[in-house]
Formats: sequence, structure tokens, C-alpha cells
Amino acid sequence: MGSNLGNRGLFISSAITKIEDFIGPVVLKSSVIETPSWGFESYPFLNQIIVAQTHLSPLSLLNALQDIERNLGRTEKSSKDESGCSIYHAREIDLDILDYDGVRLNKPHLTLPHPHIYDRDFIVTLLNELNIEL
Repeated sequence: MGSNLGNRGLFISSAITKIEDFIGPVVLKSSVIETPSWGFESYPFLNQIIVAQTHLSPLSLLNALQDIERNLGRTEKSSKDESGCSIYHAREIDLDILDYDGVRLNKPHLTLPHPHIYDRDFIVTLLNELNIEL
């Protein structure tokens, strides 16, 4: 998860509370680190990785996470330019599914594992901190 607008720490902690309320228990949390924005120029992010248990399917989990994002004030998702490349925006909260118990999925709105895990050093750093290999 990440936040680079407003009270970033509050958005991160609020997201964890809502995940526990609507998705399932959080069983593991990394430290919170500050990183530069990735893929666009903006304010730095606070990032954290959590592991949660859930009974939701991957697509239902994605929908629940997007509901939490909207509830916390996120109004704009990434968009595509004319060539199909992603255009990223600053955001109060960004909740991504990095992995879902090893499931491989390639749907229009969800690819598992997350296709940019190894492009983003902070993800690898936090996975290593938690001793998680994907």
C-alpha cells in the first residue's frame, strides 16, 4: 500500500483498519518507508506491505480494496495514454494485491502476481524484511 497525499500515515493506518474490518485479519506488517514516486513526478510516498487472510476471491478482494480506496478519498485511478502506457497520479491511498497465495491470473483489471513487483525496489526491500519470497 502507499500514500502520497495528505496525512499519509493516517491513510495507511486507516486502510489497515478497514482491511481488517472488511477483508480479514492482518497477520503480518512491514515497516513503513518513504520512497520517491514511481512512474511520475510527485510527492514522496509512504509504503507498507501487509499480509492478510481472507475468504474473498482475488476479484472480490480487488473490488473490496477499491471500495476502501474510494472510502478514504481516492477519486482517480491510473489511466492510459494514447500508446497504452499507464499514467499515474498522486493519491491518498493505493492498495495493490502483490500476490494471492501463488495464484496466477491475467484478467483485464487484475494480474497476479502483480506485474511490477521486481520493478519497484521498495517492494523487494519490504518483502525481504518480512522474509517473503514470491
